[in-house]
Amino acid sequence: MPFTLPPRTPSGPRRRSLLASAAGAFVLVGCSAPEPSTVTTVRSPSAADMTRARAARDSESLAARYAAVITAHPPLAPRLKPLRAEVVRHAQAFGGSGTAGSRPSASGSPSASASAHPSPSPTVPAQEKDALAGLATAERTLADQRTKALLTVPGELARLLASVAAAGAAHAFLLTEGAK
Repeated sequence: MPFTLPPRTPSGPRRRSLLASAAGAFVLVGCSAPEPSTVTTVRSPSAADMTRARAARDSESLAARYAAVITAHPPLAPRLKPLRAEVVRHAQAFGGSGTAGSRPSASGSPSASASAHPSPSPTVPAQEKDALAGLATAERTLADQRTKALLTVPGELARLLASVAAAGAAHAFLLTEGAK
């Protein structure tokens, strides 16, 4: 029996088949690719952004409260102005303007920058001791809020919140215990 070779047929896909498959894949990919959007998407603020904005507003509000107490009780000004300056720096560190209540007027009316905000001017107790106690309570409350927020924000903001909360606790001490 003579040995015959099998007919010569390629064992793999033909060149035309490969080219057709590649062209088909290219068309499919081209059809399924998203078109560039001309509409800009609005990014919703993250929890960290909202916490930072709230911290800035809270510090500005506290600065306005200090300014109101300084206006109502001028003898307390030397004691309160350095603390208020720190609160303004805290507001700026959080991205706020730090201008709320920046210039207490002698007449006791809110400043132009404070009146630009819709919030009413803080009421100040008639007694210096009560005014200081009110500021200390506000500092302590804000420090507690910031301490609780530490668990919900990323590292750098958490460190800033912790630092400002510690400063607020120190301010509360200086406003109450430091007076004795």
